[in-house]
Amino acid sequence: MSEALLGDLTGWQLLLLSLAALWAGAINAVVGSGTLVTFPTLVALGVPPVSATMSNAVGLVAGGVSGTWGYRRELRGQGPRAARLVPMSVLGALVGAFLLLHLPASAFEAVVPALVVLAVALVVLQPRLQARTRRRLEHAGVGPRGSLTGPQAPPAPGRRTQVLLLVVTFLVGIYGGYFTAAQGVLLVGAHGALLLEPIQRLNAMKNLLSLVVNVVAATSYVLVGFDRIVWEAAGVIAVGSLVGGALGALVGRRLPAAVLRATIVVLGVVALVALVVR
Repeated sequence: MSEALLGDLTGWQLLLLSLAALWAGAINAVVGSGTLVTFPTLVALGVPPVSATMSNAVGLVAGGVSGTWGYRRELRGQGPRAARLVPMSVLGALVGAFLLLHLPASAFEAVVPALVVLAVALVVLQPRLQARTRRRLEHAGVGPRGSLTGPQAPPAPGRRTQVLLLVVTFLVGIYGGYFTAAQGVLLVGAHGALLLEPIQRLNAMKNLLSLVVNVVAATSYVLVGFDRIVWEAAGVIAVGSLVGGALGALVGRRLPAAVLRATIVVLGVVALVALVVR
């Protein structure tokens, strides 16, 4: 059982968690890495890392649903690709959830700081990943220079690219099932390096696959780690992220990416400090 229950928290602490969930839902819909908001918040409130990860994964499912629904237009025409990638995300998430549930808590606490560092580094490098995608699109003639949209359909990926796409999606699924932070950035970066697709379509697929991973991981945690989930926290995160995901999808293309990125980096550092000193 978790060391901290929401019933023991003050009103401002509940408000803090609600705002963190709202922001996380919005960030997940637009960029990914919303876990770097809610996870350090839970840890700072006294929830042990493993319980924080489980509670966070359960709560953020709601935000994943609203964010994916908000990007439904960008998902049109990607059905065949989704049919291939979703099973790989499911398998990867099962492996990641298994690792989280069966590795000792001490091992998880030792690994999490490294994962947070990796996630923050990916967030910092995201502009370069997107710029690389943009250059590939421009070289292929997809959309005008400086734009990631255009009337021309990108060429179908070759067999080797399709295999790499399946493998990468599986590996990111493992990462997401074990620790969800920055799996969206990983997906957009990896898929963008392999596919000549507009960034918004990549982001829509990222939302869908991240949702799949979170649903599988959350279901696994509920089935075998029910008593380690702080359900009050999961409920607060679910409500906040549901609203945040809808808002993020609505105004995502207008949000200043630099501000979002800086906030994620700062909160990632907060998570590192909280994990090291607790």
